[in-house]
Amino acid sequence: MKKKIAILGSTGSIGTQALDVIAANSDLFEVEVLTAQSNADLLIEQAVKFKPNVVVIGEETLYDKVNAALDPLDIKVYCGQKSLASVVENENVHTVLTALVGYSGLIPTINAIKAGKHIALANKETLVVAGEIITKLAIENKVDILPVDSEHSAIFQCLVGEYVNPIEKIILTASGGPFRGKNKVFLENVKKEQALKHPNWDMGAKITIDSASMMNKGLEVIEAKWLFDLKPDQIDVVVHPQSIVHSLVQFEDGSIKAQLGLPDMKLPIQYALGFPKRLKSDFPRFDFINYPNLTFEKPDLETFRNLGLAFEALKKGGNMPCILNAANEIAVDAFLKDKIGFLEMSDIISYCMQTIPFVEKPTIDDYIETDKSTRQAALTKISKS
Repeated sequence: MKKKIAILGSTGSIGTQALDVIAANSDLFEVEVLTAQSNADLLIEQAVKFKPNVVVIGEETLYDKVNAALDPLDIKVYCGQKSLASVVENENVHTVLTALVGYSGLIPTINAIKAGKHIALANKETLVVAGEIITKLAIENKVDILPVDSEHSAIFQCLVGEYVNPIEKIILTASGGPFRGKNKVFLENVKKEQALKHPNWDMGAKITIDSASMMNKGLEVIEAKWLFDLKPDQIDVVVHPQSIVHSLVQFEDGSIKAQLGLPDMKLPIQYALGFPKRLKSDFPRFDFINYPNLTFEKPDLETFRNLGLAFEALKKGGNMPCILNAANEIAVDAFLKDKIGFLEMSDIISYCMQTIPFVEKPTIDDYIETDKSTRQAALTKISKS
């Protein structure tokens, strides 16, 4: 039988590539649910092509437009955040691909896990914010969380067949983004147009800015802790500008396994959806001859403070990663709106980490309150800057 897939965030970079993977493997996968926040035109186009059972448009003012377009196709159309959070419970859905951006992915992912749906996770913030709760729920409900991020997919692939062998450490690779090697003087004056030009990957605006500031890698460090049950000192980061080695695992005997490939998100998406099978594809193949030099260097934690702040949040634990994430989302949005400079993003995050009350063993209500109070504190700080 075909796996029925719900894609949360189908109009974004991950969502559109996931639909390409599904279209290329239509004998194995079927789209059951599509959701988008505000890109109604693309959502309608996708629904016409893939004919899901259910569509959700987050922006309620766009409901009539989407419903009118899809009503002749007998596709159920809903709107709003509550619908987004409940549609994952659809009894026909086998796997939920969470490709939402930021904190918005948390509640839908929790609901999907409680409903027994397997998770293909492209929303790293879910584990950053509430990793302990999410992983515990997954175990209780016998749900697989399959990573879609290229780095975590690489680690996951390296661990296949190694379940009895403890990890000594993992090494997450980072491209370094568009500002690799630049100093603080240069970064003080960069504009969003420069930060949005990633050298290797085609991603959405928020993730691209996170990559430029190294926060994306910081969030991945925290996500890796929960995905692979690691301690902070078992996670390293190395800058690898070519983005060919997607990440590495070092075992107790000193051996290192790495997963390599061209920078193409369709491969980890397909691996997550098809697991445990590797599905045949026509993706471009990597050729060592075209990449005679693969280089590696230490990240510059003094210039790119966000990565250091993420490690600090990970070591502190509790609700600190939630504070880090909420402050970062507000800071990135402010930078994209030209309200603050590039380096000020780290200032905002650091301020919130020092200001918001620490909760050592947070509940889901604590996370929700932490997220809310952190965003308000960050907005207040920005308005006074």
